[in-house]
Amino acid sequence: MKEELVIHWFRQDLRLEDNPSLHAAANAGKVLPVYILDDDNAGEFRMGAASRWWLHHSLAALNKSLRGSLCIYQGDAEKVLSRLVKQHNIHAVYWNRCYEPWRIIRDKKIKNTLNQKAVQAHSFNASLLWEPWQVLKKDKTPYRVFTPFYRRGCLNQSPPREPLGKSTVLHMPDSLADSETLESLQLLPKIRWDKQLEPHWQIGEEGAHERLAEFLDTGIVNYKEGRNFPSRPLVSRLSPHLHFGELSPNQIWYSARARGDDINVDNFCSELGWREFSHQLLYHFPQLPRKNLQHRFDNFPWRDNAAYLTSWQKGLTGYPIVDAGMRELRQTGLMHNRVRMIVGSFLVKNLLLHWHHGERWFWDCLVDADLANNSASWQWIAGCGADAAPYFRIFNPTTQGTKFDNNGEYTRRFVPELARLPDKYLFTPWLAPEDVLELAGVQLGENYPTPIVDLKISREQALAAFRSTKI
Repeated sequence: MKEELVIHWFRQDLRLEDNPSLHAAANAGKVLPVYILDDDNAGEFRMGAASRWWLHHSLAALNKSLRGSLCIYQGDAEKVLSRLVKQHNIHAVYWNRCYEPWRIIRDKKIKNTLNQKAVQAHSFNASLLWEPWQVLKKDKTPYRVFTPFYRRGCLNQSPPREPLGKSTVLHMPDSLADSETLESLQLLPKIRWDKQLEPHWQIGEEGAHERLAEFLDTGIVNYKEGRNFPSRPLVSRLSPHLHFGELSPNQIWYSARARGDDINVDNFCSELGWREFSHQLLYHFPQLPRKNLQHRFDNFPWRDNAAYLTSWQKGLTGYPIVDAGMRELRQTGLMHNRVRMIVGSFLVKNLLLHWHHGERWFWDCLVDADLANNSASWQWIAGCGADAAPYFRIFNPTTQGTKFDNNGEYTRRFVPELARLPDKYLFTPWLAPEDVLELAGVQLGENYPTPIVDLKISREQALAAFRSTKI
């Protein structure tokens, strides 16, 4: 009897282990492994530059794991799959679900098209611990506050499914002549700024497992407190591996839980819960990337100041901890979470620039750019989202720097022009006496900027703007 040919459509599940769709496809027949870069349907949510760089290397690693059998295409996914189904007499198409609104709309359409062709379509959950429609309040409405969502909602569900191993039987065609090359996707930038990112990452499934093991060995024991200090290697740095599906949240959850139930493990697992919370918000409120969840902010008097925005993007605001964070982002494709809150607060509250500016910049610069996390987090820091930080909570970048980078290691690493400045003045260089600045080689306004806004005045302006929105 001739073995059926089925497609496993790789999306944000670029791994062989704990891949429910791939596992099911391998049990159904000979598997044609396919990846489709679908910028046609993504529209304004097409991946940013840093994500495209990561994707290139992740696909290369996946193709190596598949012994060179990954079939690569680009264009409208429905058209590509329809062509493959017809050309190769495909019996069924398998994929793991994605939860961005544009993907949900497209995938429903693809399922209908396949069913009309008498081709089976099977989808699975491979990227969330719980489905977003599964965790609801008693009245069947979505949670808008994290703690009850996680404590009463998630933890009262059945435990997350345990991870699957690697499929032991994976029969693939030797080759398909119509597959495009990875290079034809043109994911790498023409001006190779991405070279500075390379030393910071080992991309792919193998690298993801190594990063997880290292974090569990050295980082999680002090995670609850240590994750607030950007110079310490106590955060997981798993987010890009998780976003591209080189590792599943189930693998992370159970690997962490295997270390025992202590406050650090619980705190780390609750961060996975925040990721779940962001995804359920996006699922139930698909306008999250563009519209304020709290409508009172629709009339907020945002500024339009291109010079402020450019200074923030380049890490030239005159506030060292803010500038260090923005430069870390450009140099590594990531930013420490504590510093993300500091730079976000500075943008929307001290500069009074719309959170959309931050969301789009992060979308382009982050290797872990995720529509749910990015949108929910920017709405959180702006005070207009679900369970948001109160708008009057304005992070002071000088006190934040002193408290969380007290020896200046992080700031000096990314703002080297201030490296010789004494700790006393590192976060307030404009207060340093002339002789101290001269000895440190700092020329304010020349090799390091003076502050672009006054913290006290800008804070008062932000609070006044917030009061003006009250109904």
